[in-house]
This record gives sequence, structure tokens and C-alpha cells, in this order.
Amino acid sequence: MKPNKLKHKKIWISLLIVVLLFAGTGAYVVVQQDYNMVQQSVEIQTPQGKLTGILALPKKVNENEKLGLVLFIHGDGPIDATHSEGYKPLWERLASIGYASLSLDKRGIGGSEGNWLDQSIDDRVVEAEQAIAWAKQQPAIDASRIGVWGASQAGWVIPKLAGKENLAFSILVSPAINWLKQGEYNTRSQMAKDGHTSQEIEAQVEYENRIKEVLKHDGSYEEYMKLVRNGEEPMSRERWSFVSKNFKADATESLHHFKSPVLLLLGEDDVNVDIQDTERTYRKEIQPSYLLHVKTFQHTEHSMLPTSIAGSQWKMGLRFLFAPRSITTEGYMDEIEDFLTKRAL
Repeated sequence: MKPNKLKHKKIWISLLIVVLLFAGTGAYVVVQQDYNMVQQSVEIQTPQGKLTGILALPKKVNENEKLGLVLFIHGDGPIDATHSEGYKPLWERLASIGYASLSLDKRGIGGSEGNWLDQSIDDRVVEAEQAIAWAKQQPAIDASRIGVWGASQAGWVIPKLAGKENLAFSILVSPAINWLKQGEYNTRSQMAKDGHTSQEIEAQVEYENRIKEVLKHDGSYEEYMKLVRNGEEPMSRERWSFVSKNFKADATESLHHFKSPVLLLLGEDDVNVDIQDTERTYRKEIQPSYLLHVKTFQHTEHSMLPTSIAGSQWKMGLRFLFAPRSITTEGYMDEIEDFLTKRAL
């Protein structure tokens, strides 16, 4: 074979290998994102406007079998029903043990009407009650086996909900106790992690305390804006209104409402929430004590992500693309499955 023809053949072989590699990678990604469950769009009509979301179900259900249900209650932010696809690995695991998952778009997100920034914690409790009332009407759902999963800010919603609904179980991920104390803890721990000096941290805390004083005195957005330092991006007027409605939140008294099993999941490296304060308060306030099971994961941050990938968009992106079922910290979904199959019966 002539040299040029040999060269061209090698190029074509190389291109073919690249194409096959990309095709194989694409096929692998498609398989990884194909979850073993059925997802149904739902609409719930409420006096406050329509709510939209997803009901995830096992693919195979016995004709006479009714399913337990986990209602997902989001943390802070403009979160859609799937939490940008992040809930799906857990929905799949729940489906594998005979549980349906119900998750709604926050108000103003997806097809849900309204604005989540207009909601108080009590408004979110009412919304959860409406979701549970809808779920109880679904023929596939066992009304006696409806419980909740909630992260972060949901830690102020779920204990109040437990005082209004006969929850079968509650799963709480990284909840705080007191809104204002959480804010200061987050400031101090995040700044320390980022390498700021103690003087810089104290200056920031003092600045934020001045803002808290405005909140405590029902101050206006204009008063807040007068405190904002040059070069700092201020809260929007809507965000200020949201914080004004909710900054007094404290879960302590509401923890007495729990009358069914509670799973508390914490991350050792959480810089958002003081996990020691959370665990101490839960253990003190939830009685009888056997209702509570606590699991703290090492090398894990606030969102139950391994600390090694948290904060790195490309690392998290690659993990979710190629191994979405292992994006959360090792043992996290196992702990939930164990709780639902052994403790929350």
C-alpha cells in the first residue's frame, strides 16, 4: 500500500474510533439517565392558585397494592419539582421499595401560579396540607402511609406540618433550628473556610447584625438599602419581603409535634447549618426519644453531596451525567431505605 493511502486509512480509522467512543459515551449517558420509574405530571387546584408537579411511581405495582408516599418539601430558592433533575435518583430508590414520590414546583416556577417569595413558613405548611389532601384522593396511594422528605428550610415547615397532619414518618435533611442564628453561623463558618481573618469575620457579623435590627423593627426596604455597602449586591425588594416574613422562624417548639418516626440526616462539613445545635435540639425536644434516628455523614456538606465535589460545577456535572445515582454521599439513600423499611413501618 502506498504511503498516502496508508496515511488516509489511519486517519479514517482514528475518526471511526472517535465516533464510536462518542456514540458509546452518549449511549452510556442515556442509560444512566433512564430511571426505573413512571413519572406523571400533576396539577392541584388551590385557593392560592394552581400547583404543578410530578408524581413518581414504581413501574410495576400489584393490582390490589397501595403505595406509601413521600411528599418532597424543598429548601430555599426557586426550585422546580425535580430540583433540576437532582431528586430523580432518590425517587427511583423509593420506587424500588414500593413508595411513590410527590414533588411540586414552587409557586412561580414551572406551571405553579404565584410567587414563592410571597410565602411565609405558614403558607408553605398550608401548601403541604393541600398536597397531602390531593394525595389521599389518589387510588394508588395508601393514605395511612404518607410521610415527608424535606431539606434545609423545610426544617421549619415539617415540624409545623406534623402538628396538623398525621404523618407516617418525616425525613429531614440538614435542617436548622433558628433562622437568625443559622445566618450568623453560615457567615462565620463560610468566611473561616474561605480564609478570612477573625477581624474580617467580626466586621461582617456586625454589619449583618445592623440589618437584623432593621428587620426586628419592621424596617422598610429603603432603610435596608441605606445600610448596603458600596460594591455589595443588595437583596431584591421581593427577597427582603420574604426574609421579613420568615426571619423569626425557630423550630424548637414545633419539634414537640412529632408523633411518628423521624430521620435526621446531617453532613459533618455543613457550613450552612450548625449540625451540633440541630442534633442537640432534636434529641431534647422529640419525645419519646425512640422516634428519632440520627445519622451524620463524614466528608459531606449541606446538600448531602460529598465535600470532594461540592462547590465544583464541573465535578458535580460530570458525576450527575455519568453516575447520577452516586452524586449524593455514600450511604445517604441506603439510610433512607433502611429507615422506611425497618423503622417507619
